[in-house]
Parts: sequence; C-alpha cells; structure tokens
Amino acid sequence: MLPPISQNIQVNFKYNIIFTEGLFKADNSLLLNTLNPSSGSCETKILCVVDNGLLDANPGLFKEINQYFDGQPSLQCVQPPLVVPGGEKVKNHTQYVEAIQELIHRHKIDRHSYILAIGGGAVIDMVGYAAAVSHRGVRLIRIPTTVLSQNDSAVGVKNGINAYGKKNFLGTFAPPYAVLIDFDFLTTLNDRDWISGTSEAVKVALLKDPDFFHFLEDHSGRLQGRDMPSMQKLIYRCAELHLDHIANSGDPFEAGTSRPLDFGHWAAHKIEQLSNYKIRHGEAVAVGLALDVTYAYYSNILSKNDWIRILELLRQLGFKLFVPELTINLDEPGKHPSILEGLNEFREHLGGQLTIMLIKGIGESFETHTMDEKRILKSIKALREYELSTTVNR
Repeated sequence: MLPPISQNIQVNFKYNIIFTEGLFKADNSLLLNTLNPSSGSCETKILCVVDNGLLDANPGLFKEINQYFDGQPSLQCVQPPLVVPGGEKVKNHTQYVEAIQELIHRHKIDRHSYILAIGGGAVIDMVGYAAAVSHRGVRLIRIPTTVLSQNDSAVGVKNGINAYGKKNFLGTFAPPYAVLIDFDFLTTLNDRDWISGTSEAVKVALLKDPDFFHFLEDHSGRLQGRDMPSMQKLIYRCAELHLDHIANSGDPFEAGTSRPLDFGHWAAHKIEQLSNYKIRHGEAVAVGLALDVTYAYYSNILSKNDWIRILELLRQLGFKLFVPELTINLDEPGKHPSILEGLNEFREHLGGQLTIMLIKGIGESFETHTMDEKRILKSIKALREYELSTTVNR
C-alpha cells in the first residue's frame, strides 16, 4: 500500500475596505485606482449591477455611473448597469444569478475583469454568488449602500441566495477584491433602513467589545437622529471587528460548527421567513438578540442589569423587541412553521450539531449546544410583556 499524501495549504487574501464620499464623482480617483486597469491597449472590463431601490432614492445615479466610466478610457463598462430588485426578493429566485451569468458569458467577462455590486446586502449577496461561481471566481467589488450592508454583510466572505424556503441555502465563501464604502449613499436612506442596520452593531459589540457597547449606549439618540459622524464611527468599528474575526478566528470559511457572528440569527432568519420578508433583516436581528439575551437571563447566565441594558439600548435605537411572528403556530410547532423550526434549520446549516452563541456578560460570549424550548417560550412571553409595558410608558 502506498502511504497517503497530506499537505497543509495556506492561502493569503488581501482584503481592503476603503471609505470615501462621492465615489462616482469625476474628481474621485478611488474607484479607478482600485480597479487598477491593465497597461497597454487592453481595457479593463467592468459589469455593474445596481439595486433598484438605490436608484429610486438616487434618480441621478444611473447617469452618474455611465458618465464616470465614459470619462475613463482605460475602463470598459460593457453595458449600462444591470438593474435588479432590492431586498430579499432578489435572493429568492435564481433568475437574477442566471441573468448575470449570461452577461458574463455574452461580454466575455474573465477573471481579470470586475463585477461591481452596488446596493444593499441582499443584492451584494446575490451578485457575489453569481461572480464566485462564474469562471470559478470573477473579481468582485462590493459597493454597499445601506447601514446594514456597510457594517455587516458587505464586509464578510459569504455570498448566497435563498432556496427551498431556507435563507442562504445556496452560496459560497469568496472574499471580494475590495469593499468601497461611500457614506454619501446613507443620506438618502429612509429612517427605517437607517436604523435597521444598527442591530448588527449591537450584536458585534455584545460579542466582542464592551467599550463599543458603551459608545452605542451613549450615542443611541444621535444614531436614531441620523447623526452622520456617529454612524460613520459605528460602521468603521463594525468593519474592524468583522475583519479581525475573519482574519484571526481560525475558521474564516466556517468549516466547524461555531458561528459566533450569527448571534441572534437562528430566530432572526425564521422571523424574516414567517413575515414573508416584510420584516427587515436588521429588525429581525434586533428581535433575535432580545430573545437570546432574555433566554440567557432566564437561564441564570446573564445578570438582570445587563439584560435590561441590552433591551433598553435596542429600544432606544428604535427597534420593536416583540413581533407577532414569534408566536405563530406555537400550539402545533411540529405541524406548521414556527419560530422553533429555526433551531432545526440552524442545526442543518451548521452541519448537524446545534451551536448557538449566547452571552454571559457584555463582551463575554460562549457556545451552547442545547436550547430548552420551554425556556424559549417563557422568553417570548417576557418580551411581549416588556414590549407592552414600554409602549405604554413611552
């Protein structure tokens, strides 16, 4: 018998997150420098995909993008930007992935060309998946335009779409070539989308950084009041913490069962589905966080003081902590979709073993492999009572 061959392979990824304003203005050279066009007569090919919701809020953006590339002779934008729906609907069908792949084929986009994904997190997830599975990886530039995408989804290594009623069932781990964060896009967000992404900041602060949690407490009013310097600090710190986790966790592509940055997400993903995606991802994460910290409190793991501080911060940022989707079909959870199904779907997504991240203090996280359903139901009841009491007192 011949002996097995074993080899450890280390692969280095250079991951740049760059902050700017007015990315597509003629006098802003950041995008041109990032694309690093080829020397000589060969033009660098670009395919742009744009979130329709972004164009609704920025009606002049389509023209601005075209004018930018018209003024760059070394860059060839192969066609006007492809416009796709924003929000989870763009991830619920393969047609948008297939449309991008067809354009990659038609325009002969290769692995030295670039796809620009411009929009919210759902669009960036979908475009990233299309890019990653074409030619085994076309270079992707992420240009996130919402708080949620700038502080969370666009600074990770995951790409995907939904299938079989499950969130991100189809996907890849593929780092982008670069992430370009233009704070100007945030000025056109409605108040709901402005606030929605801040729940992911609360999440990462609870897991990794008590000082950041204190910052969020101190600036909750300014954040809710659309103070841009406060939001820029929030986004920057989230990006730092996410990238540090990817680089130093020892498991950037989630080969194991640990998913620390999915704290609060086992419930959040199910809440989104049960609401038919009427509830935003960030809003669902806020409820998921509230549920898990309440569970930790009733498990005698988290102090009452920390529990109340967390719920109060989420409330002060403008989130509801209870939604009706938490109680759908709880009388017959095994026969009809309910929040408790989220645990089984999370277990399946992780590869068989349930691993839930909880906290025992602000900045002190730990993993558990079991969740008591009766205690979950008790926590749901407590959140409903808390929401009712705080609503009355507002």
